[in-house]
Amino acid sequence: MTGLKVTPERKLMLFTGRAHPELAKEVASELGADLVPTKAFEFANGEIYVRFEESVRGSDAFVIQSHTAPINTWIMEQLIMIDALKRASAKRITVIVPFYGYARQDKKHRGREPISARLMADLFKTAGADRLMAVDLHTSQIQGFFDGPVDHLFALPLLADHVGKRVDRERLTIVSPDAGRVRVADQWTDRLGAPLAIIHKRRDPNIANEVTVHEVVGDVKGRTCVLVDDMIDTGGTICAAADALYDNGAADVIVAATHAVLSGPAVDRLKNSRISEVIVTNSLPIEEERQFDKLTILSIAPMVGRAIREVFEDGSVTGLFDGHG
Repeated sequence: MTGLKVTPERKLMLFTGRAHPELAKEVASELGADLVPTKAFEFANGEIYVRFEESVRGSDAFVIQSHTAPINTWIMEQLIMIDALKRASAKRITVIVPFYGYARQDKKHRGREPISARLMADLFKTAGADRLMAVDLHTSQIQGFFDGPVDHLFALPLLADHVGKRVDRERLTIVSPDAGRVRVADQWTDRLGAPLAIIHKRRDPNIANEVTVHEVVGDVKGRTCVLVDDMIDTGGTICAAADALYDNGAADVIVAATHAVLSGPAVDRLKNSRISEVIVTNSLPIEEERQFDKLTILSIAPMVGRAIREVFEDGSVTGLFDGHG
C-alpha cells in the first residue's frame, strides 16, 4: 500500500467576535473549552482587522457571533473571521448565529425589494462557512437559503418549561401575536396542554414596526395569556397585543420571546405596559441599563453547547429537541 496512514485526530476550537462575548464564554464553559485568543480592532476609517493568535490548521472551527447593534459591523466582523479561518486551513467552519441578522427580510412583499436573508446566507458561504447554526429563525424557510447543513435550534423547551413552572396550567392560554406565528404557538399548546388564541392584526407596509390590532380570536376571558413570538424589537406589536388581550378580559399577560432586540422605545414601552413578565433568552446582549424588573433572561448556552458537541462528534442535533428539531 502506498501513501501514509495516520491516526485521525480531531480538534474543536471555539471563536467569538466582540458582539456578545458573555454568551460565548458561557458556551465555552459548557464545553469545558477555552475561547481562542483573537486580536480584533478597527482602523481609523472603520475597516475591521482580525487575527487568531493560535494555529487553527485542521481544526473543527465554531465561530459564534450574535447580530446585535450595530448589526452591520458585527456581521462584517464574523465574515472576516470566517475568511481568516478558511485561509488558515481550518478543516471545517461552523457559523453560529444565535440571532440571524436580516431574518425578517426572507421574502418579497412587494416589487423591487431584496431578499436580504438569502444574501446573508450567500455571504456566509462565500466567506468559507461549511455549516450554519442558528436559534429560532424568523421563518424556517431560511434554512433552505444556505447551501450546506443548517442546524436550527429552538428555545421553545427552555421558555415553555419556565412558564409551565410558574403558572396555573388550568387557566393558561397560549396566544399567537399574528397568523404567522400560529405554528410555533401550536407547539407551545402541545407542550403545556393549553388552548390557543390568535391576535388578528394588520401591518402598514409603508411604516416599519407599526401595527393595528383588530380582534382576538379565541377565549381569553379570565385566563393567564402567554404571548409567544420570536423577537421583541420596538415592543409596539407585543404591547398592543397585550392591551387587546386585557380589553377582552384576560386576567394576566406574560410575554415569551427568544430574541430581545429591544430597539428604541422598547424598554420604556414594556416597563410601562400591563404585561406582568417578559421572558427572553440571552441570544442577544442586554446591557444592565436596559434591564427592568419585569424582565427574565434565560441562558441558551447549555443548548448551544450541546449542539456544538453533537456536531463535533457527528451526533444528532435533532435528538436534542425530542426529534422535532
